[in-house]
Amino acid sequence: MLDLVAELDQIGDEIFEALGSALRSGRYILGPNVEAFEREAAEFLGARFAVGLNSGTDALVIGLRALGIRPGDEVVTTGFSFFATAEAIANVGAVPAFADIEPDTFNLDPEAVEARIGPRTRAILPVHLFGHPAAMDEIGAIAERNGLPLLEDAAQAFGARLGGRPVGSLGRAAAFSFFPSKNLGAFGDGGLLVTSDEDLARQARRLRDHGAGRDRYRSESLGYNSRLDELQAAILRVKLRRLEAFNRSRRRVADAYAERLRRNAEIATPIERPGAWHAFHQYTLRLPDRRRDPVRRRLAEAGIASAVYYPGTLAQQAPFAHLEAELPRAEQATREVLSLPIGPTLSESQISRVCDELVAALS
Repeated sequence: MLDLVAELDQIGDEIFEALGSALRSGRYILGPNVEAFEREAAEFLGARFAVGLNSGTDALVIGLRALGIRPGDEVVTTGFSFFATAEAIANVGAVPAFADIEPDTFNLDPEAVEARIGPRTRAILPVHLFGHPAAMDEIGAIAERNGLPLLEDAAQAFGARLGGRPVGSLGRAAAFSFFPSKNLGAFGDGGLLVTSDEDLARQARRLRDHGAGRDRYRSESLGYNSRLDELQAAILRVKLRRLEAFNRSRRRVADAYAERLRRNAEIATPIERPGAWHAFHQYTLRLPDRRRDPVRRRLAEAGIASAVYYPGTLAQQAPFAHLEAELPRAEQATREVLSLPIGPTLSESQISRVCDELVAALS
């Protein structure tokens, strides 16, 4: 789905130089690279503060804790996302209130969000799925009317924009993931919480380091061991400088796919809403549900990767099966979505081959 080695071929010398410098420093936990990356990422994302963490999942958990979400609270979120979105809510003792999606962007439907708000709702957690920004203007207005904070799950959308503003600067706080396949990927796990709220950033820094305050041996609360690794930060600093170019290359691939596939009546290619700048973490199209799985098998036989993100809604996952949720559009998406290989190094010949095999599988 993504050739990480080809990416390394382009920037390997810079990466290895950065790693060597970090190793020779002898500082491997919360050192100068983490501090510098936090500053650089915050500036890129249009936020005042960034807090480096162990994973995108931890960024969601710590973000929710810092926002004051407590056991028994409800958090409205999408029913169509990776498990970690709802898992983070449950892991702070809260309850995910699943809302349905827009059929074209796969993101939260603002009308469905408003319908899910109840007396125990304490926050809204939209996801910028596959790299397309959620409808943050509409969802933000709903949050403001109801006095609710917005925590963006931007794990798949580093570099995406809405109305010229980077995702991550559109709510009270935002969580990012640096899993290797992400647009900005580390060589392992990593995450980031960004915010312009100084108190929230201070709480996040405390929570990431065992709840410790100024004195690291005096913890003010229970926390986590969730610090971004210094070596990963060194890698991310190099890759952040290339992110805009890599994201433009992803969009080149997406445009080439669309040009070749949009004329096929059985294929619904991804859309980009007016004002949105899609980062194309995934290139996810729709096929008729009766065709999706046979097409995927045909692609596999031809040696072409594909993936189903996601084969079930979050409400169909075992830990959440007891929760009431009406998600007809999300359920339909689980039967129709298919993601094709995408990345900044995909060549024109590779794109053509994927498209030719896909069209042949549908003929």
